[in-house]
Order: sequence, then structure tokens, then C-alpha cells
Amino acid sequence: MKYDYLVVGSGLFGAVFANCAKEAGKKVLVIDKRNHPAGNIYTEEIEGIQVHRYGAHIFHTSNKEVWDYMNRFATFNRYTNAPIAKYKDEIYNLPFNMNTFQKMWGVVTPKEAREKIEEQIREAGIVTPGNLEEQAISMVGRDIYEKLVKGYTGKQWGKPATELPSFIIKRLPVRFVYDNNYFNDIYQGIPIGGYTAIVEKLLQGIEVRLNTDFLNNRKEFEELAERIIYTGMIDQYYDYCFGELEYRSLRFETEILEEENYQGNAVVNYTEYEIPYTRIIEHKHFEFLCESERPVPKTIITREYPSSWERGEEPYYPMNDDKNNRIYERYREKAKKEEKVVFGGRLGMYRYFDMHQVVEEALNMAKLLLG
Repeated sequence: MKYDYLVVGSGLFGAVFANCAKEAGKKVLVIDKRNHPAGNIYTEEIEGIQVHRYGAHIFHTSNKEVWDYMNRFATFNRYTNAPIAKYKDEIYNLPFNMNTFQKMWGVVTPKEAREKIEEQIREAGIVTPGNLEEQAISMVGRDIYEKLVKGYTGKQWGKPATELPSFIIKRLPVRFVYDNNYFNDIYQGIPIGGYTAIVEKLLQGIEVRLNTDFLNNRKEFEELAERIIYTGMIDQYYDYCFGELEYRSLRFETEILEEENYQGNAVVNYTEYEIPYTRIIEHKHFEFLCESERPVPKTIITREYPSSWERGEEPYYPMNDDKNNRIYERYREKAKKEEKVVFGGRLGMYRYFDMHQVVEEALNMAKLLLG
């Protein structure tokens, strides 16, 4: 065996584990089927702006170990995630907070907002929410659901909210304060110089092969290393023997515009079902550059279109409903019997992770395997 560890995938999970293995004195090979490192957090500089190629990524965590670890490889700016939602010609603040409620109903105090929401919950008569629609109405009432949730989630998941599990909406914060900070974590920001620079530092001194697909040369790669960390799709690894897991995919349209400021915010969600994209990202607003510091009076925007997934497409979001979770459990039981291969990351573990959770999982796996 030429290597101690073969890491399949150079995204955040693979890069963090590879770095830990290198620091533990292990010889590591990292391969990736894409032509660049960093997976979905890949950023590239265009017109002096760091462009998030695969959608907006804002790092946030309350885990000091994770924060301190990431700060070894980057300096983070003070970006605070405060997206807005656009419904027809109306603008609302996210997450749902007093600014949202004031715009929606004209209420001023938390008491008035709670009374309005409770009134709509009573009118709906929902006792035990059984789907996303019922869960959302039970959290924020029918008005907010109809304008800001129903169309957006229908586009995002490709199914009406009545057919989606209730847990999806539970991640969305509801706060009775005038605070537009989406995340309730202690630490938050975006790395100055982009995420790709972080991954490049994580992989410094490690052999990396891009444009290299593990599954096309499985036997050769299996013979190269003592252990394999696999961050690709677990069902594809096993040739879909228990069936195909469902995912949602995304399509991105990026434009360079000859204007300094297109929408005034980094992220604007479009909640009408009739508008095919879910959000527009304006990348320069992640960076806290004054107009005088920008080298050219241009901006870059990306429209994000959710789409159904099929083999050959890039999988972004696991569809963690009961049916798919049952299929995944069969793959997980099979994976437990592996002596050489360990699965990690969003695709390997078929679970939605934020970036800080990916880092934490990778660090935990490193502690387990490397001691």
C-alpha cells in the first residue's frame, strides 16, 4: 500500500480529514472528479470579487473548537447573514422577526405579533402538524405561510408543501425581536480571500489529483491505500443495490453586470412560485468593500434554480423523508460491515449538514481513526 489514507472528494469534509491525517504523520492521497478542489464551497475571483460558484456559503457556529480550527486557515470578515424575501413588489426581512411581522400586519410589539399569529393558528385548527404546510402555519400563521413559505418551498423541493415532511421548516428561526441576523450562533463570517484558499491551505503538502473519478478506477484505487474516506454518494458507491436515494439539484446562472449595486443585499429570496429561481445572490455584498475600494464599477449576480436530480446531475440536498431514510438505513448497515471504507460528508452520510457541522463531523472522525 502506497498511502495510509485515500480521501475521495476534496470538499470540506475530505480536506479537513486529510489535513488531520497529514498532521498525524499519515501519507494521504486526495482525489476529486471535478477540475477544482473545495467541492461545493469552491469560490473563484472574477472582476476582483469572490464568486461562490455553487451558491451562497456563510460560515457560522457556536462550537469554539470548530471556529478556532477554521481560523487557522483563514481570517473571517464580520459578515452577518440577513437575507430578504421578495413577494411580488413587497420586501420582507428574514428570518421571521418583528420587522417581518410589522411589515406583514402593521404590529409594533411582540405581544401584538404573538396575538396575531396565535389567532391564525387557532383559525387553522391544527393540533399535530403532519406536513410542512401545517408545521409552517403552526409556527407563523397562514399569511406568512402563503406569501413567504408556500411558493419558495414548492420550488426548492419540487413538491407542494402538503407533501413535504414537517421537519424541513423547523430549521427556520422565528424571533420576536427586531433582529435580522439569520443565524443565532456566536461566530459568523466569510473568509477573506474565499473558501478555495482555505481548502488549498488544508491540502498543502498533500498529493491531490483532480479530474479523477474513483468509481472509474475503483480496483486500482482500493489497492493504493490502507483506508478509504469516501465522501461521494453512498448509494452510488454500492451501485444502487438497495435502490436510488433521492436528492434535489441546483442550476446556476451567473452574470457580470455593468452597475455597482444590483439589489443592495447579498441574498434575496423570491418566494412566488411563478418565478422559477429561488434566490439571487449578489456576491460583492459578502465582502464589505466600500464603493471606493472596488476596482471596477461592476457587480456579479447568480440566479439559483432548484431542479430535480437524476444520475449524472450534481446532488445538493438529500430528500430525508421516511421513504429515503429507510433506504439509507440499509446502506448504512452495509457500510458498518466495511473494514476499509468509511463514509463521510453530506452525500456519504445522506444528511443535510451546514459547513460547521461538516467540519465537526470530520474532526470527530479524525479523532476516532487517528487517535
